[in-house]
Amino acid sequence: MTTALFSHAACLAHDTSRRHPESPARLTAVLDALAADRFTALDRREAPRATRDELALIHPPAFIDAVMAAIPAAGHGSLDADTIVSPGSGEAALRAAGAVRAAVDAVMAGEAANAFCAVRPPGHHAEPSRAMGFCLFNNVAIGAVHARRKHGCARVAVVDFDVHHGNGTQAAFWDDPDLFYASTHQSPFYPGTGDADEVGVGNIVNVPLPAGAGSAPFRAAYERTILPALALFRPEFLLISAGFDAHRRDPLAQLSLEESDYSWVTERLMAVAGDHAKGRVVSTLEGGYDLTALAASAAAHVSALMRG
Repeated sequence: MTTALFSHAACLAHDTSRRHPESPARLTAVLDALAADRFTALDRREAPRATRDELALIHPPAFIDAVMAAIPAAGHGSLDADTIVSPGSGEAALRAAGAVRAAVDAVMAGEAANAFCAVRPPGHHAEPSRAMGFCLFNNVAIGAVHARRKHGCARVAVVDFDVHHGNGTQAAFWDDPDLFYASTHQSPFYPGTGDADEVGVGNIVNVPLPAGAGSAPFRAAYERTILPALALFRPEFLLISAGFDAHRRDPLAQLSLEESDYSWVTERLMAVAGDHAKGRVVSTLEGGYDLTALAASAAAHVSALMRG
């Protein structure tokens, strides 16, 4: 078995308007990097559409209807000041959520050792009833609940190393002891959540880091706090919100990580998944806005998945 790569051309048709940082060029950069010879072994798959019932694992039907109704027939619309939509955005959002669901199915069926979803729009800021922060639906949370509902995974974890706190995933998991969420993120910073005292019902672990923190505090956060908590939770399935905007080159943040940090954290997370979840890991793209850094970091992350 190898690593599966889920993507879809529809994710390139999500036009966020000129100069918006969450652009189609992000996905092009990632896919171009993963077209290199060293990624020949990837099992490349087309992302299906998420169904309404799958979206409803996290989002109320009225919210789903409101998001889809906001997709314009032409031009651009907005769900909030940062979250821009165009005629292709609805299909892109369905494919992004569907990718994570399908990746969970493929890993659970033993068709792939693990998977990476190269999709957009991202998802971890989308709360159950609120689209925000470039995110329409919460792709990773939908995948987590799908792993439990369809495949009977009793304990499912999401670990998020995007530079921004995944407020949407935290909100979806807040009072469910069988869903675990852990995040490292720059703080104080958008979206203003993710303090260390935000613990849900003991299932939430936040390690805020100051601007400029760099590799050593990032790695210490995992070694001392997140990895032990994840191991104690004993996940039967692990999903990763893989944002690469903590890289030192990123224009929107200042955590100053390197590509090697993404390899390192991926390897450590996979080790815990190997101990408790039979190695079952699905990762999905979140942020990352310097195209060179994004491409290199995603390549480092996927290389580590493939080695696992």
